[in-house]
Amino acid sequence: MVYNAITVTELNQYIKGKFEEDGFLQNVLVKGEISNFKHHYTGHMYFTLKDEKSLIKCVMFKTYTGHLQFVPKDGMKVSILGTVSVFERDGVYQIYAKAMQQEGIGDLHAEFEKLKAKLEQEGLFEQSHKIKIPFMPKTIGVLTSNTGAVIRDIINVSTRRNPNVHIRLLPVPVQGQGAAEKIAEAIQKMNEENLADVIILARGGGSLEDLWPFNEEIVARAIYDSRLPVISAVGHETDFTIADFVADLRAPTPSAAAELAVPNINEVAEKIKTLENRQKQALKKQLELKSMRFQKCMASKVYRDPYGNINEKYMLLDRCFKQLVTELQNKVKDEKTKMVEQIAKLDALSPLKTLTRGYSIITKEEHMVKSAKQLEKGDNITLTLADGKVPATVK
Repeated sequence: MVYNAITVTELNQYIKGKFEEDGFLQNVLVKGEISNFKHHYTGHMYFTLKDEKSLIKCVMFKTYTGHLQFVPKDGMKVSILGTVSVFERDGVYQIYAKAMQQEGIGDLHAEFEKLKAKLEQEGLFEQSHKIKIPFMPKTIGVLTSNTGAVIRDIINVSTRRNPNVHIRLLPVPVQGQGAAEKIAEAIQKMNEENLADVIILARGGGSLEDLWPFNEEIVARAIYDSRLPVISAVGHETDFTIADFVADLRAPTPSAAAELAVPNINEVAEKIKTLENRQKQALKKQLELKSMRFQKCMASKVYRDPYGNINEKYMLLDRCFKQLVTELQNKVKDEKTKMVEQIAKLDALSPLKTLTRGYSIITKEEHMVKSAKQLEKGDNITLTLADGKVPATVK
């Protein structure tokens, strides 16, 4: 028997037709948990609906998203009303959702929120505990899978920004059973053996389940206990994990983590050159200012005639000394005149002056006699005259 081959497009069209012939698939109600949710800039929503054993791709066009009463996100349990059909270009079947109703938060999402609240209460997210990323690290420790685009992106970005930086990869599983324990052990090893200056914990995007090792408590505590700074670069920019909150710095992507950890050596060199030029200009300006100040000082009188001011002070001192001598002489003269006047007055009142006119002073036993009653017959007395003393006896 000879068969005529058909094209891939014809096969997909045939399968799509079979889907459309099944009335059940044209209006089906499916419940499950949202995963890998993407809200496209066009307004369309793309996501996966899953349960414990299976998953199916879904799309909800902008025509229907405007009727939603909530914002879908990973971990939500929802019921979807829609049509199952084949997307011919990719040859995959998916649900074209027309309506969506929230049934509750998925178990993983609830566990995520519970652990987040617990660790936040314990202070593991405190900004005060964050370690500053070193400016120019010599060695970057990378914890990720040794295969895939993540490590290549980190190496490419890091070496492009600084060819001298050393990348030390410590391969770890980034999803699946036991991955969290391996990641925690790798962080501990990096610290114990001092293998790097900064650690980048990275993996690509994925569903909540794929990223779950980075939501484990053991990884969070390993990051918190690390004395080496840790940059978390897990998933896409819209993905958040517990590791992001505990890490010293969160990067939206692994490539961005490399940019944050490794400064651009050309930019650093340019900055150093700019600072060097600014320093030279500042030094030149300082020299100009000092030179102007020096010229001004040298032009001043004190430098042109350093003894001039001293001589002026000498002349002023001589003038003050002469004035002081003159004032003292005048004072002495005035006082001498006053003294002469006082002597004249005193001389006029002197008893000696009276004695020259023929009077005498009588004293008895060194006491002046002022009355005859003080004397008796036979008393020895002394007569003091102008030219001497004469003893006498009262008869």
